[in-house]
Amino acid sequence: MRSRTIAGLIILSAACTGWAVTLRASDPVGVYAVVERIVLEPSDAAPQRVQIWGAFSMAERSDADTYGPAQRGYLYYSCPQGQDSVCRNEWADLKTVAGKNTGIGFGGRYKDLGRVRKLDEKVASPDTYPIQLGVVRMTGFRSTLTVVDRLKAALKGPS
Repeated sequence: MRSRTIAGLIILSAACTGWAVTLRASDPVGVYAVVERIVLEPSDAAPQRVQIWGAFSMAERSDADTYGPAQRGYLYYSCPQGQDSVCRNEWADLKTVAGKNTGIGFGGRYKDLGRVRKLDEKVASPDTYPIQLGVVRMTGFRSTLTVVDRLKAALKGPS
C-alpha cells in the first residue's frame, strides 16, 4: 500500500470524550478503521462489492472536527459506476492491512460513508464506496494513535 503523508492535512485534538474523537483543522478523512478482514464479492479476481470487518470511527457530517464513537462490525460497499479500477486498487490496499492491527483512514468526510453493520447482521444492500483520498496508514502521527488505540479497544470489547 502506498504510504501517504498527511501531516499537513490532519491535526488531531488531544481532547477526547468517551469514545468520541475530536479532530481539528477540518480533517478530510471519512472513516478511521482497524481492519480485521476483507471479503471481496463475488471473487478476489473480479470484485464488485467489499465487506470490511473491524472497528470504525465515522466522520460526523454536521461538524467538520468530530468523529463518532468507535464501533465494531462491518462496512459493506459496492463500487460507484465507472470507478471499478479505483475500487479494486483501494480494496487491494485494504486487504494488505487486514489482520495486521494497523490504523488506516479512507473516504471523504463529506461523502456518504454508509453505516457500520452489526457483526450478526445479514450481508445485504451495499452502500456506495466513498472514493476520496485513497487508503492512508495512520502510523507515525502521535495524535492519530489515540484514534487507533480506541479502535483497537473496540475490537477487544463486547460486540
